[in-house]
Amino acid sequence: VQFVESGGGLVQPGESLRLSCAASGFTFSIYGMSWYRQAPGKERELVATISSGGGSKNYADSVKGRFTISRDNAKSTVYLQMNSLKPEDTAVYFCNAARGTTLYIQSKNYWGQGTQVTVSP
Repeated sequence: VQFVESGGGLVQPGESLRLSCAASGFTFSIYGMSWYRQAPGKERELVATISSGGGSKNYADSVKGRFTISRDNAKSTVYLQMNSLKPEDTAVYFCNAARGTTLYIQSKNYWGQGTQVTVSP
């Protein structure tokens, strides 16, 4: 199981970023996927979840209306479009299987390096 995140960077408040996560080592198309983030000194938190087919999406209240999760099963890739970024969105962003899936029991031990998002004036 492997996750490779990319697309982070330094942006100003109100700007946008699109994160990508390439997954491998498992049958991507049958599992729900999630984006998580971890800010300095804080625990990792769930940001957004998408079902295996992409038809169901859920978001943390803090990002609802600003972030959009999507996936391309042909490319084994999950995306996170982040608009109207705020300083409090600053964190390292990770993808992994959705909590509650049978895959997560194993994949929670295989986090990628994440991608740093910094929102600062």
